[in-house]
Amino acid sequence: MHPVELAKDIYWVGAVDWDLRTFHGQALSTHRGSSYNAYLIMDERPTLVDTVWPPFTRELMRNIGEIVDPAKLEVVVANHVEVDHSGSLPAVMAKAPQADLICSPQGKEGLQKHYRGDWRYKVVKTGDSISIGQRTLSFIQAPMLHWPDSMFTYLVEDQILMPNDAFGQHIATSFRFDDQVNMDEVMEEAQKYYANILLPFSPLVTRKLDEVTKLNLPIKMIAPSHGIIWRQDPGRIVNAYAQWAQPGGDNSCVIAYDTMWGSTQRMADEIAQGLVDEGVPVKMLRTSTTDMNDLIAEVAKAKGLLLGSPTVNRTVLPSVGKLVHELVALRPAGKVGAAFGSFGWSGEAPAELNSGLEKLKASIASEPLGLKWVPDEAELVACREFGRKVARAIKE
Repeated sequence: MHPVELAKDIYWVGAVDWDLRTFHGQALSTHRGSSYNAYLIMDERPTLVDTVWPPFTRELMRNIGEIVDPAKLEVVVANHVEVDHSGSLPAVMAKAPQADLICSPQGKEGLQKHYRGDWRYKVVKTGDSISIGQRTLSFIQAPMLHWPDSMFTYLVEDQILMPNDAFGQHIATSFRFDDQVNMDEVMEEAQKYYANILLPFSPLVTRKLDEVTKLNLPIKMIAPSHGIIWRQDPGRIVNAYAQWAQPGGDNSCVIAYDTMWGSTQRMADEIAQGLVDEGVPVKMLRTSTTDMNDLIAEVAKAKGLLLGSPTVNRTVLPSVGKLVHELVALRPAGKVGAAFGSFGWSGEAPAELNSGLEKLKASIASEPLGLKWVPDEAELVACREFGRKVARAIKE
């Protein structure tokens, strides 16, 4: 993809990665690819904000070169150390060794450890600004959104916010702006991105949104470092973040379970019916056949979380155990939960799952439900009542 103009003399010069299917060491699925967004500002001091993942260095340098000789860059801003955004810095700085490299204090430490470049570092903090000619760049530190070094760059005169990983999505598109693409797909990917990357930092997200609001910055456009650029309605993604950062979710329930020979699945079916009887929407997701990151995104949206597994070797099935491990790390707050499962002789799985819910500080709606072997009709009725009980707790 060639350069695209955001506003007069401001260009997207990044790269689109149509083939990307996993990210973060295969920890995150990216079904729709991604992009690495870098921005070139032509002023008295030509300025580059962020770079791209190293395999796309050639595209970055070509795109910059279509606008200006990279050797003429005078300012380079590194909003974030992570390699998908800083990986092409060595190539850029080799072409423009005279350029000032702008970053946060933690950013300088991280960049030095990554690249060991003898560069002209200029460290900035929240409230600092620099002039590049007719334009002013202002900076906002955003530690742990999602690394300690993260910061935002704000173009004062153009009212454009460049927040790096905040407000982004992993999606490859033919066009760069929100009014040119399928927004249902974009918002689905944005929510998945938030749930799997930013969810543990939700209290910090809320505080940072409040901080930016108090700065009273007019924002015409948000240009993140992954996915589309918000020019038609930048408030849409800001409002979505404010909602996603709140604990709980909507009054729906995810039943995340796995089954060995069908007994736990029969329990899940009847529990789901009990929830539906009480008017609570349900999504049943089998952990061994559902993409883990998609599953986490669904869990993040719902207030209710039911975990189910048979007992195998005195523990839960591996796919359910992996989900619990991921959720404990991501810390979704405000959930209402309960655990269930079938067993043959020892029956530890429901209690183990209940312990996982307690680690999440979920409100436990019922004691764990464990049934031996294949549930009979009376036990299936008990499963339905179990679902009703959880539904009532969700609606409370």
